[in-house]
Amino acid sequence: MPEPVSVLFVCLGNICRSTMAEGVFQSITSKPPYAGLVNRLDSCGTAGYHVGDDPDDRTMSTLAKHGITDYEHSGRKVSIKDFDTFDYIFAMDRNNLRDLERLRGSAKHTRAQVMLFGEYAGTGKAEIVNDPWYGGIDGFETAYEQCVRFTRNFLKEVFPDVKAQ
Repeated sequence: MPEPVSVLFVCLGNICRSTMAEGVFQSITSKPPYAGLVNRLDSCGTAGYHVGDDPDDRTMSTLAKHGITDYEHSGRKVSIKDFDTFDYIFAMDRNNLRDLERLRGSAKHTRAQVMLFGEYAGTGKAEIVNDPWYGGIDGFETAYEQCVRFTRNFLKEVFPDVKAQ
């Protein structure tokens, strides 16, 4: 059996994109053939605007529309410790990535690979997950679709010998 990995998703406020990614990732990796291959999963924000808050209602309704009804999260801000706790830290956009790189420079120990989640777009070009906060439900649906695609591509690359069903 392959070595389990730990994954952290990061956006600005930790109530829209990063929680969407975490909910999708959790749903896919909680079932065969990926069950047991993720030993830690979380999401957070680069800003502390929504510490302690639940995910945005539109995030939750989008997840529920796609059958993900068991996801729960309380917003938190990224910590220096995260760089030594997680194997992969995925930023949703380039601003988040810059903020993470700056913070990582202060860490004494870092094992995490820090990159855009959209590096796993499967198109040969990194995509960003646009912040749907100010728009309508369509933006949340687009973020959901990206998160599903990126998650599947990531899992195929990290666990090449595990056959998806």
